[in-house]
Amino acid sequence: MSRHEMRKIAFQMLFALESNQDIAIDELYYQVKDEEKETEQVPGYVHTLVTGVNEKKSDLDGTIQRFLGKGWTLARLNKIDIIVLRLAIFEIQNIEDIPNRVAINEALELTKEFSDEKSRRFVNGVLSNLIQ
Repeated sequence: MSRHEMRKIAFQMLFALESNQDIAIDELYYQVKDEEKETEQVPGYVHTLVTGVNEKKSDLDGTIQRFLGKGWTLARLNKIDIIVLRLAIFEIQNIEDIPNRVAINEALELTKEFSDEKSRRFVNGVLSNLIQ
């Protein structure tokens, strides 16, 4: 499985966790993959992303808030954009073997797949400002 596919699965898992924090990561992985429980293990990178973003959610949200324009709050953003930003910022700040540009490009791909062009430009702006 490619890292892009793992990010996509991690995004879907994080999105689902927004409404049900009580579900086990392994169980959620199988639901997202739509596979039987014993088919395969949760890839380490998916586990790292999901648990890392969940554990650092408030720090990640603080980082996002710093790069929002005046009058903007996280409450005004859609959940897709917030989760994509959390995932990308987590990678930028915590995964050493992922170049910043790769994390940003992957975030833009996720945004293109799950949101719209306006969100893609917004995510690009926040992440570009973060790494400068």
